[in-house]
Amino acid sequence: MKFIAYDTRDDERNDFEELSKKLNIEIILVSEGLNINNIDLAKGCDGVTILGHSKVDSVILDKLKQLNINYLSTRTVGYNHIDIDYAKSLGIRVSNSYYAPNGVADYTVMLILMCIRHYKQAMFRGNVNDYSLKGLQGKEMKDLTIGVIGTGKIGATVIDNLKGFGSRMLAYDKYQNEKVKEKATYVDLDTLYKESDVITLHTPLVDSTYHMIDTEALSKMKDNVVLINCARGELMHIPDLITGVETRKIGALGLDVFENEEGIYHLDRRTDIISNRDMAYLRQFPNVIMTQHMAFYTDAAVTSMVCSSVTSLVDFVEKGESENEIII
Repeated sequence: MKFIAYDTRDDERNDFEELSKKLNIEIILVSEGLNINNIDLAKGCDGVTILGHSKVDSVILDKLKQLNINYLSTRTVGYNHIDIDYAKSLGIRVSNSYYAPNGVADYTVMLILMCIRHYKQAMFRGNVNDYSLKGLQGKEMKDLTIGVIGTGKIGATVIDNLKGFGSRMLAYDKYQNEKVKEKATYVDLDTLYKESDVITLHTPLVDSTYHMIDTEALSKMKDNVVLINCARGELMHIPDLITGVETRKIGALGLDVFENEEGIYHLDRRTDIISNRDMAYLRQFPNVIMTQHMAFYTDAAVTSMVCSSVTSLVDFVEKGESENEIII
């Protein structure tokens, strides 16, 4: 069997090489994302694996089909960068990857603590030898009500992590998790908005959750609410967030994702002009923490995503199915 891996990062190469030897398969490694200019490198391959920088639209999918490639795997959990419906119409099978929820869940707790203890301001003050305390008084976790929207694997693990702090835990999900009920109280979304001091998002991006955090949602929340997003940037309507920060409706933001982050996050853009004005403006607030979509980024997660991606392609070829196939 022969596969090609586009978007290959340096930290993935060792995992690919070990898998190639272990499974006795050939894997071509390409640093660039999959595009119309390099797609012919996939000629003769049984399947293709990509990352989120590769935009797999109808043009790319048509070309893959012409190359007789019927299996595509993304080394990500999300798959918004792939036209799944069109792939299905062509008979191209697509799978996504899996990694343990611990990395994102741990990162979520870190962002919450950084927000409620004003760590961004404290860090910047220390860099200029300002060791004053004014404006840095924080809150204790045991005194907070924390609302978790989305109680899948990551959301449930966040609740596990936070329960040890003694916080009151609220949860919202269309599909309730019996184990979560042991540590959190399920409520409707409006109640979660009304009673939570901190709200963290762990829900998938679908039509019903697109821009779910907007002016209407914010109006139902406490003043000085802390919002955390390690899920998808498109869950939040950025202009409404900016207004929320400016009017102090939002006390702090911890964002690991951002709408229209593609072409910016995971790239070195130090000498470039960044055209995302919302990102540039929101970042400058002292109570807004923004990181480059790295909550998932641990050694264990990288290995897991590479392994699950390649294993899916092997399963497609050998068994005609993959447990990670995207079914819509």
